[in-house]
Amino acid sequence: MNYKLVLLGDTSVGKSCIVWRLVRDDFYDFQEPTIGSAFTTYHINNIRLDIWDTAGQERYKSLAPMYYRSAKIAIVVYDVTNKDSLPGAKYWIKELKMKGPHELIIAIVGNKIDREKEREITTDEVKYYAEEQEIMFMETSAKKDINIKELFVEIVKKIPPEETHGDDTQCDSVFRLEKKSNHKSCCYSSSII
Repeated sequence: MNYKLVLLGDTSVGKSCIVWRLVRDDFYDFQEPTIGSAFTTYHINNIRLDIWDTAGQERYKSLAPMYYRSAKIAIVVYDVTNKDSLPGAKYWIKELKMKGPHELIIAIVGNKIDREKEREITTDEVKYYAEEQEIMFMETSAKKDINIKELFVEIVKKIPPEETHGDDTQCDSVFRLEKKSNHKSCCYSSSII
């Protein structure tokens, strides 16, 4: 089964780093900003995630509906060390709830928890917000590989079992993670300008 997953959030919150860590199990301190979007796939058991990593720059905001319109899953990322990134994440969640697909699974993700001394956004603040919005919440570190695979496993578990199997089979509670790529790089830039 294939499911479209879109990552949204302000620039420099770590969306591309999360994808790179998931797919390539690697991290680069200095990553160029995504232009338009980048695409890759990732497999979790019988689930193939078609991952669209969208640009966070303001000038690409109007293109986002093209990516989330047919998505099954949306991951909205903010930077726990930058209080200005949370309003951007809340904007995207409001947008997704108003204009996204009816059955869209949404997660809000606080990245960069490896920089705890620089934290500006508390866990409790966002946890409470996520509960209010009835969406998934998790904190991650792409740099230190904290909760990256777990994030994707947990969000895939939110897909109704009848959708993942097409019959009455119960969804396995244990997911085997696989990396599948025939390419040297994890991402292909769509470069929409």
